[in-house]
Amino acid sequence: MKGKRAARLNEQFKREISELIRTQVRDPRVGSVTITGVEVVADLGSARVFVRTGADQAEIDSTLEGLAAAAPFLRAALGRALHIRKIPELRFQTDRSMEAALRIERILSEVIVPEAEGDTPPEPE
Repeated sequence: MKGKRAARLNEQFKREISELIRTQVRDPRVGSVTITGVEVVADLGSARVFVRTGADQAEIDSTLEGLAAAAPFLRAALGRALHIRKIPELRFQTDRSMEAALRIERILSEVIVPEAEGDTPPEPE
């Protein structure tokens, strides 16, 4: 789904889901969760909800299970809050963008550090 409408829907879903999780989801597995993004498909059949949570894999798995269990409740609440014809099925997944950014930063720092220390590459002949 592309364009201004898609961006607006994605942002609206992100805001509403964040608020619902913060105020109405009581599952202990769903502790501190940050919704980092939502991607709704064009036909509104499903939406990928990207989340960031704890550091260890056990906590991440537990949180994703809790969110999956809360998905029908969240979908119904979204139906009451939003005035659109069809509410997509919510699929929660871990946002890996921070990990990728850290990996890229680490690679760049390995490349940039030698140049900063005065180790310039030899001039081509």
